[in-house]
Amino acid sequence: MHSIRQPLPMAPAEPRSVVSDGWTPCEHPSETARRPGWWIKHACALTPVKLSAQRRLRSMTERLQPLARLTMALSVETESHIYRALRTASGAAAHLVALGFTIFVAVLARPGSSLFSWHPMLMSLAFSFLMTEALLVFSPESSLLRSLSRKGRARCHWVLQLLALLCALLGLGLVILHKEQLGKAHLATWHGRAGLIAVLWAGLQCSGGVGLLYPKLLPRWPLAKLKLYHATSGLVGYLLGSASLLLGMCSLWFTATVTGGVWYLAVLCPVITSLVIMSQVSNAYLYRKRIQP
Repeated sequence: MHSIRQPLPMAPAEPRSVVSDGWTPCEHPSETARRPGWWIKHACALTPVKLSAQRRLRSMTERLQPLARLTMALSVETESHIYRALRTASGAAAHLVALGFTIFVAVLARPGSSLFSWHPMLMSLAFSFLMTEALLVFSPESSLLRSLSRKGRARCHWVLQLLALLCALLGLGLVILHKEQLGKAHLATWHGRAGLIAVLWAGLQCSGGVGLLYPKLLPRWPLAKLKLYHATSGLVGYLLGSASLLLGMCSLWFTATVTGGVWYLAVLCPVITSLVIMSQVSNAYLYRKRIQP
């Protein structure tokens, strides 16, 4: 008879220990990955044990949060001061440029020397000085009438705009009369066309301002929308007037007298005032209305 073989005694299983690579699995991932469903049975195999570093990082973050808030508040306040200072400086520059350009054109034209001499002086007075001052009245940083109430500044704005319209109409009428005397064609240049459009736009703008002075005349229109439309239309009219001034500096009369670097400085004047007015109107009305829900 064949002898029955006895099974060899098996060595006792060694106790499992914590793996030294930073994991605390019931079984090491390399071993458990061979078995189906190991990721369900041994979910603890992917849990890190190095929590002390995370705690230190969290505590450090909590300590730095007040400092970060303080730094952010200081940076916002500094940017606000810088922004206000820049707006104040640009508004002051617009006042000086508008007045200086008007005086320069008046000295250059010598009003009274001829019938045409009144045209450039009146047009620069209307679109460069009076209209710029009428819009800068509402500037919170550079207005010369900040002590007045909103209603008082609106009245001053209306008076200045009306004076600008009267000067523009008078200047337009005088140049038409001058061309009639010389037998020249009217509206033959881009300067003349842009000037006519700017004067007509200014007249419509002043008519639309009546609805803001007396809102009861337009009961169906909200006052906020009327202000927005009036500001947008006024900005377009101001840019048309500035374009007319720029085209006028390309005329034969101006280029024959002003040449070289002085001409470029004169061209910069309407550009500077237009940029300041655009920034003021967009910040006061257009940008604010766009971000509102």
